[in-house]
Amino acid sequence: MTKTLDKYSVLLARCAELAAIPTAVAHPCDATSLGGALQAARLGLIVPLLIGPEARIRQVADANALDLGDSVLIDAPHSHAAAARAVAAIRSGEAELLMKGSLHTDELMHEVTASATGLRTGRRLSHVFAMDVPSYHKPLFITDAAVNIFPTLNDKADICRNAIDLLRVLGIESPKVAILSAVETVTDKIPSTIDAAALCMMSRRGQIEGGILDGPLAFDNAISREAAVTKGIVSEVAGDPDILLVPDLESGNMLAKQLTFLAGAEAAGIVLGARVPIILTSRADSVRARIGSCAIAVLVAHARRTAQAATGV
Repeated sequence: MTKTLDKYSVLLARCAELAAIPTAVAHPCDATSLGGALQAARLGLIVPLLIGPEARIRQVADANALDLGDSVLIDAPHSHAAAARAVAAIRSGEAELLMKGSLHTDELMHEVTASATGLRTGRRLSHVFAMDVPSYHKPLFITDAAVNIFPTLNDKADICRNAIDLLRVLGIESPKVAILSAVETVTDKIPSTIDAAALCMMSRRGQIEGGILDGPLAFDNAISREAAVTKGIVSEVAGDPDILLVPDLESGNMLAKQLTFLAGAEAAGIVLGARVPIILTSRADSVRARIGSCAIAVLVAHARRTAQAATGV
């Protein structure tokens, strides 16, 4: 199917006039992670601080004809040390974004979530996939498919808040959130339907602000207005969601990967709820998806700068 809109190019266009953001890149020790960081730098999105075994990074660059240019290299003996040093760079103000290199996600997130030295805030950390789905009429955001395995109701509330805040930064004033389950009716036999109903009530009572929530919705009712009408569902969200809030990590991860490998979608990824956005890429990500992840993080970082300037904090 031919794409009618390159949704990531819209993000890049919004970044065109923005200053590049200093970014701590943790352990970029393979061609994919190092090349992605360097390309983002060439596009003017980030100023990379390449943190890891310096000799190994240079070897990867030489072996793959990657020009390090004037990139700053910070030597760290191994991946654990690189993750710790990258988080320290955020805490010290050397960098405003954190980017995963060729280390395990768990290694990086262990340092991010460390109680004394990490990057936690009052919010639950959560991951958002920004999907460019050829058959869908606008960007589609799926959360959480990478961090929270079995989120509680309160976790889901923060997951929802993080996603809404992100989309407002991206220019969507009132994001529509479809809270997914297997069915569209509330039943104690499927706990995710009860969570969905509670989240909607939390929105009505002002506990979740800035978005339009509806759920529970089965996937067909969420994506297809015709399917919703057939089942008698009256909804502002059905057929036009910006955000799909999934019941748990397993369902979200499978949904995102099905869209990627069966529907030709591309998926940029970012972790929210920490002191800074975290660019969490996968070795299977396309170059466009990696750049899309960087563009989203840059927009969030600039929004944080603007908010801090306004409040003086």
